[in-house]
Amino acid sequence: MSGKPIRTFAVALLAAALHAQSPPASSQIDSVFAPLAQGKSPGMAVLVRRDGHTVFQRGYGVGDLRTSRKIDEVTDFRLASFTKQFTAMAVMLLVRDGKLRYDEALTGIFPGFPEYARAITLRHLLTHTSGLPDYEDAMDARQWTPEHQIQDEDVLALLQRQTAPKFAAGTSWAYSNSAYVVLGLIVAKASGEPFEQFLQERIFRPLGMTKTLAYRKGGNTVPNRAFGHSKRSGVFVETDQSSTSATLGDGGVYSNLADLAKWDAALQNHTLLGEQEMSAALTPVRLAGGGQPNWPAVPGDDNLNPGKPVAYGFGWFLDPYQGRPRMWHNGSTQGFRTAIDRFPAESLTVIVLANRTDLDAAALALQVADLFHKSAN
Repeated sequence: MSGKPIRTFAVALLAAALHAQSPPASSQIDSVFAPLAQGKSPGMAVLVRRDGHTVFQRGYGVGDLRTSRKIDEVTDFRLASFTKQFTAMAVMLLVRDGKLRYDEALTGIFPGFPEYARAITLRHLLTHTSGLPDYEDAMDARQWTPEHQIQDEDVLALLQRQTAPKFAAGTSWAYSNSAYVVLGLIVAKASGEPFEQFLQERIFRPLGMTKTLAYRKGGNTVPNRAFGHSKRSGVFVETDQSSTSATLGDGGVYSNLADLAKWDAALQNHTLLGEQEMSAALTPVRLAGGGQPNWPAVPGDDNLNPGKPVAYGFGWFLDPYQGRPRMWHNGSTQGFRTAIDRFPAESLTVIVLANRTDLDAAALALQVADLFHKSAN
């Protein structure tokens, strides 16, 4: 006799038990954030969804110091690496369309790469196991500035000039913005339209995410835009753009709470991809030979847990939290910190978007999740 019906029944009982508990009051969630942002300081926007419904949505502080416009549910924040889930979804849609294959070689799409890239596939790029060099390490700081920003095509040219990988494809794991810039370019080439246009036509517009876009300075305009800030000598200053702020696939999307609620609903309801099609994104990558990937041993800016095991699918980290299954991603860039934590078994999602660098959006999101977990105990 199959054990599947028994397991399914057990999961249903667990879910029912969790949801039977009283959720934390809005005042408890508010107490986490209210002390952090004064009336005229940069701040954050917070969204909590449970069982397919928004149960908490609030803005704190202002989107910029010039107008003191208050942050609300339609204030657009730069998502930074939170963007990667949209880039991965774009690739997956093209795979379903038959225009791309996960085992397709990078050199079959961009022949200008050196010989080592013949072993790199789309799956390697999606899962940070490609070994592509970091484009930021190859940039000339004299050439690229906040006023003269590096573009996706410039990143591609830089990478194609690198003669050796960080490691052979599939043999190790290292978080790679290079890979996701290249994936954005691959989406554009395979679809025959700019990456930002593909996102609009295949993801944002169908889901009603009307104020979400991939932003390129001088190319388009962000509605209700929050500007990034940092503290210097105890005072907030605007630090919104860097030399790498124009790249798209690795971190160029801007969005807001209202639109991200629609994104969360689409993930829960499998609106864009069926459950089976989406499963590839939610399967932790294994190294060649089946080995467990780890964060690089040497600390670095994008290295959250040096030397420790990591679980990553396509655009999502999949490490559990306190034994609870989780899909999550953080974002960190000039002036912004962002986080999304989804707990599918509990139908719980927490999103924190901050336009200041002195707040830990990831820790704050988990602090809210803890409130819900405690209420279920």
